Amino acid sequence: MSVSELPESDPGPDFAADVFERACPSREVIHTVTGRWGALALVALGEGPYRFSALRRRVDGVSERMLSQNLQALERSGFVHREVLEAIPPKVEYSLTPRGEQVAAHLQSLIDLVESQMPEILTDQQAYDRR
Repeated sequence: MSVSELPESDPGPDFAADVFERACPSREVIHTVTGRWGALALVALGEGPYRFSALRRRVDGVSERMLSQNLQALERSGFVHREVLEAIPPKVEYSLTPRGEQVAAHLQSLIDLVESQMPEILTDQQAYDRR
């Protein structure tokens, strides 16, 4: 059974997520969270709420369509809160939910670790490419 074929009902008390199982819905969630744009959007929102256009500028290189799709997926899984602000024209602001804050903190730690090792990583990549 594929993730899209899973029933829309409560998973029940015996449900145990296992990302290594083909039909486990956690795979889709992991993909959403760790994909390039999802991860960057979560970490950016960890800095505070953003309106869509400001978030798009912060996540340099993402298209409007990709950011919109990723925000919808993150909102669907309860990581992001979308609020329509009463204004003319209407404005939308995105922020993290408590779950989103937890995940963003872990992603930020991973980013910090990778960025702190970039000189060594670049050296390793150059050595590999020379082989």
